[in-house]
Amino acid sequence: IKSVYPCRKYLFPAGIILFGRKIFIFIRFSIFATGLVMEKSVLKHTGWLMFIVVAVLLLMGLLPGTTIGTHVLRRVDILGDVRPSPEAVSEPDTLLPPPPKVKPAFVDTCRSGMTCIEDYSDSTLRGMTPFYRALDELAANPRLVRIAYFGDSFIEADILTADLRAMLQERYGGCGVGFVTITSMTSGYRPTVRHSFNGWQSHSIMDSVFFDRSKQGISGHYFIPNPGAYVELRGQKNYASRLDTCEHASIFFYNKGEVTLSASVNKGEAQTETFSPTGELREMDVTGRIGSVRWKVESADSTLFYGLAMDGTQGIVVDNFSLRGSSGLSLRSVPVWMMREFNEQRPYDLIILQYGLNVATERGRNYDRYRDGMATTIAHLKSAFPQAGILVVSVGDREYKTEEGDLRTMPGIKNLVRYQQNLAADSGVAFWNMFEAMGGEGSMADMVHAKPSLANYDYTHINFRGGKHLAELLYEALVYGKEQYDRRRAYEAEP
Repeated sequence: IKSVYPCRKYLFPAGIILFGRKIFIFIRFSIFATGLVMEKSVLKHTGWLMFIVVAVLLLMGLLPGTTIGTHVLRRVDILGDVRPSPEAVSEPDTLLPPPPKVKPAFVDTCRSGMTCIEDYSDSTLRGMTPFYRALDELAANPRLVRIAYFGDSFIEADILTADLRAMLQERYGGCGVGFVTITSMTSGYRPTVRHSFNGWQSHSIMDSVFFDRSKQGISGHYFIPNPGAYVELRGQKNYASRLDTCEHASIFFYNKGEVTLSASVNKGEAQTETFSPTGELREMDVTGRIGSVRWKVESADSTLFYGLAMDGTQGIVVDNFSLRGSSGLSLRSVPVWMMREFNEQRPYDLIILQYGLNVATERGRNYDRYRDGMATTIAHLKSAFPQAGILVVSVGDREYKTEEGDLRTMPGIKNLVRYQQNLAADSGVAFWNMFEAMGGEGSMADMVHAKPSLANYDYTHINFRGGKHLAELLYEALVYGKEQYDRRRAYEAEP
């Protein structure tokens, strides 16, 4: 100390500094020793704390689950992730509430070997439903159920429709041949009615000149009488049993001036009636047991005539509207007001459309324009006959000769059938595949070569025997469709 601090006055401070350093070293050593003790103490207490927490959690796992208010507290199970899952205990079926009864939708079926009607109607129910409902009403409260059958030369002279009418009238009642145009090119070949006439100017939409579309009636014709013009219908019994007599006969006309008509029933005394102009479709009718009726125009001023009818007062009526050379598109040109007025006179429950012979070609593949045109035709008919169902009947088979001279189904036929099927689906109406019902590809040749023959050697048109064959197939499809309709209604009525 003396060497460092030679002056005495500095001895005391230096001693204090040395003493302080010793104290500082002692304090640091004490803190270090205390830290070791404290660390050992903390580890000991942490271990005890962990043990206590685990023990508490294990004990809480023994507590059942509970609910506080709307909140459900689940059981505490810290070993749940490592414990093997217990097998699920299924609840006895007797403790479960019964399952709801789900009623499957009714599925339409088709009898084996039959070509059934395909109904594509939507919520408007413009397929077969109006016709089936009408048959129900006929059974409950006698009324007339009318069918309008539109087609081309395939049904000319009442081929096919004659037998369809006879079968339906035998089953559901009715009599008479239905609607007949004032004049007809095939009147001498039609076996269902004797049709004679004289003194008429006939106009058809298929005429190339001098036809006024605004004047035409539902059949695509209008007729202008010369002085003394007459037309006569006489029932027949050789072809069908319900055509010899009828109970109601009518003649339809539109007069802008005064007209006087006379009607002679069963060659009896004439009944005469005069009609003032009204600007509407008019009808003169006679009733009774009518075997024949002769209508005569006594005088007429600006009068157009459209046709006649022989009907019953209840049962089935089938009107044949054949138009040679027609594709069906001409129906669009019939004024809708004329159709609506005709609908008031003869409301139809079913309209059948059968066209295609004048549309299909050997090389035809695309019929978009025709399909679009027929869609307009169907919309036109829906507007004019809002209560009627509509059935599209496809074209039948048609043969042509290949370069080798072999008979084959015209290639465009099968394409056209598919287009007609799509037309029905898009329009929400019904469809019947006559091509398939005939037997498909090559069936027209089979009908021609059958013994006796069922079709003509043009391999396009059927004869009356072939018409009866196809009418039986269509009749079977209509009746089976009605049976399915009844089954569906009964099924839907079940609880």
